[in-house]
Amino acid sequence: MTDYTRLYIDGSWVDPVGTGRLEVIDSTTEAVLATIPEGTEEDIDRAVSAARRAFAGWSEEPPAERSKQLRRVADALEARRDEIADIEAHEIGMPRPLAAAVQVGLGIRAFATAAEVLEQFEFEDTSSGGLVVKEPIGVVGAITPWNYPLNQIGAKVAYALAAGCTVVLKPSEVAPINAFVLAEIFDEVGFAPGAFNLVTGVGPVVGEALARHPDVDMVSFTGSTRAGKRVAELASQSVKRVALELGGKSPNVILDDADLPSAVADGVASAFANSGQTCSALTRMLVPSARLAEVEEIARQSAERFTVGDPFADGTRLGPLVSAAQRERVRGYINQGIAEGALLLTGGPEAPEGLEHGFFVRPTVFSRVSPDMTIAQEEIFGPVLVIIPYDSEDEAVEIANGTVYGLAAAVSGSPERAQRVARRIRAGQVRVNRGRGGPGAPFGGYKQSGLGREHGRYGLEEFLEVKALFV
Repeated sequence: MTDYTRLYIDGSWVDPVGTGRLEVIDSTTEAVLATIPEGTEEDIDRAVSAARRAFAGWSEEPPAERSKQLRRVADALEARRDEIADIEAHEIGMPRPLAAAVQVGLGIRAFATAAEVLEQFEFEDTSSGGLVVKEPIGVVGAITPWNYPLNQIGAKVAYALAAGCTVVLKPSEVAPINAFVLAEIFDEVGFAPGAFNLVTGVGPVVGEALARHPDVDMVSFTGSTRAGKRVAELASQSVKRVALELGGKSPNVILDDADLPSAVADGVASAFANSGQTCSALTRMLVPSARLAEVEEIARQSAERFTVGDPFADGTRLGPLVSAAQRERVRGYINQGIAEGALLLTGGPEAPEGLEHGFFVRPTVFSRVSPDMTIAQEEIFGPVLVIIPYDSEDEAVEIANGTVYGLAAAVSGSPERAQRVARRIRAGQVRVNRGRGGPGAPFGGYKQSGLGREHGRYGLEEFLEVKALFV
């Protein structure tokens, strides 16, 4: 039975300094799943000190040994896939089969891919005329979100450890149970004490303490753009490196020569992934004005096929949102869209029929949305899709680039034309005709969607310093 009452610091489960507790809520039943420690700044101090002591030894471990340890973590996560999938379905509400495949699967893949990248990575080269050495940056503070918790932990923790860094993890207090299971696995695998440390708590206390700590060499944060700006501000006090994976309002440009039924249905599915709680979700569908009526009907029918319900029930395609606060936020945006004059095709702010308990929201589609409307500019983070008509390819690109974000995008149409448009979109990832990247593809954004890249070789390099030796 996983123990949620203590923190994992310096290779041991230890009592927190304070006595505060935080409740973890089941997103479907609104019952208390667990209570966890409300960590303090003193707990962060202990964890950072442990990571600092461990750094010398862990950074000198041969890459092959670090890779072996990471593969053991991936294998142990696989052995507990069903257990963690149940946890994720309760914590964040993703339907249970998807939780096993996506939530847990992506976490496993992060550790396995980091191990594979490490095995092939060259830490030294002489191509610049001297000896260039890539070295671990030091102690990393990892602050992770609730929407894909294990995946985001893996994107930071696995790659930081692969690079030879040591880590202090502060997971989201909304969905932290999976992190406790991971800490158990680190303990069982036998990582060097202090290489991985877990401190739970709220962002304004332990998150900020980690970001500004003078003995933390780098902070890697995933969350809202607002919170990311705060992390960067605190980190600047000691000029530490900052990696930020922030919000998105990703455009899905459907050209007039696209396979419309397929492109629109796929776009709806992307917008609704994880009940819309996905930073890279394609939440703005840009379509030719001349084909707007066709798109509206396909999108409406597609959205209404997303059965909302208990994530453990057969046939559920859309579970609840993660919290009451998130539910009210999303309903507020839906009401704002109606007030600003967008056409509501399906859904709305009311609770889905028969689901008055739990954090449920109707899958919602708006059309006739102008690019300057609030619902076309701000990240909603719920199952809400907006359809925006355009009259020319140039206008489509202008609308696509017309937000403060630049995380992801998609373009559908004839291959050559779709690739041409994709190259004009300022985003970190662009799917062309529903293309998908591999596990090592870099992930991250332009503009206010963040700084840096995660996963694969690019994700490993985020945690490395570059030193030139002239002999």
